[in-house]
Amino acid sequence: MLRLQGNDGWWLVTHPDHAHLAGEFAKAWGNDLFAPPEPREHVLRGIYAHDNGWAARDVKPVVMRSGKPAAFSVELVGSYSAFEEIDLEAYLAVRRSAVQLIAQEDAYAAILISMHTYNLLTDRADRSTIRAEQLPLLDEFLAEQLELQGTLRERLVEEGKPADGFVENFRLLQACDNLSLLSCVDFGGDATLLWPQQLRDSGAQEIAVSRVGERSFKLTPYPFADAEMVFKLLARFVPGLVFESDEALRAGFEAAKVEEVEVRVSA
Repeated sequence: MLRLQGNDGWWLVTHPDHAHLAGEFAKAWGNDLFAPPEPREHVLRGIYAHDNGWAARDVKPVVMRSGKPAAFSVELVGSYSAFEEIDLEAYLAVRRSAVQLIAQEDAYAAILISMHTYNLLTDRADRSTIRAEQLPLLDEFLAEQLELQGTLRERLVEEGKPADGFVENFRLLQACDNLSLLSCVDFGGDATLLWPQQLRDSGAQEIAVSRVGERSFKLTPYPFADAEMVFKLLARFVPGLVFESDEALRAGFEAAKVEEVEVRVSA
């Protein structure tokens, strides 16, 4: 779950809805400067589906010790540093499920999702917030993901399917995921999308993001064909800032209307 605080409640976005927005960004990605994703079908499938493992958990939101919804918030943009609030074994099961859900259907997409997960839990994670006795569990999971990536690459080669471009497409997943996170929490500062992005000619370029209005962002340089684009994000507004129990939060979440919120990007 992702959350954004309003005056008298929370905007809540499920991980699959966040991932769908990331997929919409990837679908529109590419212009005279930036290269579009290739192999397109497999890359888009991976980006759209990269957080589908959270679907079952997100329909049953829980509260933290503070009474706030347990969710990714503006304070955590750019880092994974709150493992003291997380059941690590359950968290890793969700991450494992996100890869396994798609591995049989699309090995290329599964590799991208696994690379995304591996990066989150190595370069982006704060290991100091994980209890020492749980670190072997994390390290076993990371080794498992690397082994799976190798197995899936071998399968692609054996089947004569596209088996290259993983680094560039992983970086695109990261950038679209990052832009979606910024949109979901309406990040108020300046940011740089994760990883420089592949240019049409050669090399790569960082993309700066500046908020210019409510869920409205200016990107420099700009990676989309149209100078201004509007995307739709599905979200629920749940009244109440603090909840006495998981059941109280779930009641509000289930009663909340699913709304289409506009996200605007411009050059």
